[in-house]
Amino acid sequence: MARKSVIARERKRARMCAKYSALRKKLKEEGDYDALDKLPRNASPVRAHNRCLLTGRPKGYMRRFGICRVKFREMALNGLIPGVTKASW
Repeated sequence: MARKSVIARERKRARMCAKYSALRKKLKEEGDYDALDKLPRNASPVRAHNRCLLTGRPKGYMRRFGICRVKFREMALNGLIPGVTKASW
């Protein structure tokens, strides 16, 4: 599991991105890149990194489910994800 501080930092970035999204859009349409430069760095959506909702793991993230591959496999085998079954042929 990822450190709590790293998970908190990512959540803070997501909140800041949501807060400044309308202002960033407006400034981009106007072409005011100087004002855009003065916004906080973490207001940019590019700086956000996808992390597992359950563990905070940064790698092996599955966008469709919002969790990492390890937790996905555990939950799928336990039948906790609807519509997902183990493949067999």
